Amino acid sequence: MTDLFLPLALTDYLNAAWFFDWFVNNASYLFVFIFMVIESSFIPFPSEVVVPPAAYLAMQKGDMNIFIVVLVATAGAMVGALVNYVLALLIGRPIVYAFADSRFGHACLIDRAKVEKAEKYFDEHGAASTFFGRLIPAVRQLISIPAGIAKMNIWVFLLFTGLGALLWNGVLAGLGWWLSRHVSLDELYVSVEKYNSYLTIAGLIVLVLCVLYILYNAFRKKK
Repeated sequence: MTDLFLPLALTDYLNAAWFFDWFVNNASYLFVFIFMVIESSFIPFPSEVVVPPAAYLAMQKGDMNIFIVVLVATAGAMVGALVNYVLALLIGRPIVYAFADSRFGHACLIDRAKVEKAEKYFDEHGAASTFFGRLIPAVRQLISIPAGIAKMNIWVFLLFTGLGALLWNGVLAGLGWWLSRHVSLDELYVSVEKYNSYLTIAGLIVLVLCVLYILYNAFRKKK
């Protein structure tokens, strides 16, 4: 009942802080995998509260290996993306948009505008969008849907999705590694929140570099 009287941002902060503390106390490869499956499906969930603390703990406690954390997180992201892909493939475009217009879709933070944005991005960039899309906020979780609607080759889809997820999880794990050398465990949540916007910027920078590299190669071949 108390939550009804709290500002939405504060309620979200408290929920995120609670989960962060719980995850730090219960972190394991299994939980990294499970929550990354959720993060990459249509259920809204931030990977920033999973991979950085897992990488941090891997460096601080040694119960996990930071490289295995990245691989497990990537595997989870691929499974979650595959859920979206298969659902979109089986139910088709009209039902996807009906879901986006529904109350349940809105509860999952999905609406028509977001699906249209992901579909437009896919149409403009083709198969490579499943790689680039993993680096872009608001597109990351939904880029699998237009891939399924377009009946993209599943093996190509998994390849590009896996590479994109691997790169993004590497960035997140890099943050966890850096924080393990500079902040205490008590400061970890606040630090991850602080650098969250920088993660987005880092992802966009990587995206721009990848696009420039592709354009450079395409231009060179034409010559």
